[in-house]
Amino acid sequence: MATTKQKQAARRNIAKARETQSARAQGARMPQRSPGMTTAEKNRLPDSAFAFPRERKEPLNDERHVRNAIARFDQVEGVSDAERDEAWRRIKAAARRCGVEVSEDSWRELFQGGKARKR
Repeated sequence: MATTKQKQAARRNIAKARETQSARAQGARMPQRSPGMTTAEKNRLPDSAFAFPRERKEPLNDERHVRNAIARFDQVEGVSDAERDEAWRRIKAAARRCGVEVSEDSWRELFQGGKARKR
């Protein structure tokens, strides 16, 4: 069963889709999909381009993906603490390369202070 928040988000998405469809019908040139990597592009990346290379999770190819990897770090399941240590090292290196500021020194800080909950 969907929550009220999920239902509201679905209604917003439907309204946005209708507006886009109407704009296209009126001749506006609107992109068919949001910018980002396709599955084929993701599949072509080398293992070294991922925070978790064995699982091929959390690509680190640009600033947006680095921020996303930090935000979703606690959602990656089935990895050991040693793998998380290595992934955090890769994320910090990618953040330096892309100019993303990371305030945490360790991934364990993400699980403190209500920022994320360890599952």
